[in-house]
Amino acid sequence: MARQHPGGGEAGGGHGHRGDHCETSADVARVIDRSVEQLWATIERLERLQPRNVEEFRVSIFGSSRLAPDTPLYAEARDLAHRLAEAGCQIVTGGGSGVMQAANEGASHGGITEPAEGGGLPVRLVAGEGGRPFVQQLYRHRTFFSRLHHFVRLSSAFVVFPGGIGSTLEAMMVWQLLQVHHLPPVPFILYGEHWDGLLRWTAESVVAKGFADPTDLEIPRRVRTVDEAAAIILEELTRFRGD
Repeated sequence: MARQHPGGGEAGGGHGHRGDHCETSADVARVIDRSVEQLWATIERLERLQPRNVEEFRVSIFGSSRLAPDTPLYAEARDLAHRLAEAGCQIVTGGGSGVMQAANEGASHGGITEPAEGGGLPVRLVAGEGGRPFVQQLYRHRTFFSRLHHFVRLSSAFVVFPGGIGSTLEAMMVWQLLQVHHLPPVPFILYGEHWDGLLRWTAESVVAKGFADPTDLEIPRRVRTVDEAAAIILEELTRFRGD
């Protein structure tokens, strides 16, 4: 007969200990799952209580963090953000380098010097202040998803400059939310020929095979110039203000 250890496991193999460990891990996993479920239920309830932003016109600008400051695309992102800030738009970015820094730099020179009231999500902008150049107010997120969720909730327009997997994820999430009407029909702009392959793949491999409707291809606005992007957004800004 096998001898029992005080903890209840049998001598000579420790199977009871490993079983206890597995059981404990499963219990922890269940607790985490329940906590996450409760957290998202709370977020959904809070969102129903707090309506979508209707006071400030914010434009989220996405794109590669690897874009060098001496590239034409960097200058275009900076120019677009400058024009939009001069018109009264708040510019929202991830606060990093590349396209994000270009947009923040452009907005900081666009005549907006005060933070938005009410603790929203401004990216306000005095060179050298805060954790990044040209970023005055910084919000830290522990997960990529919560960061993107924050952007989406508070923005009235989206511009996606060329980028990699992260920028593509951001673009596809916004596109999908517009597709299923979880967002109102706000401008969603894909900037540059970089996105032509994605749009072609969507048409040929998604819509043509019945996985999406042809009208879903009309959601993104593909533009090639700062002038085109600014015109779309400023037209939406006029509607937003009721002018």
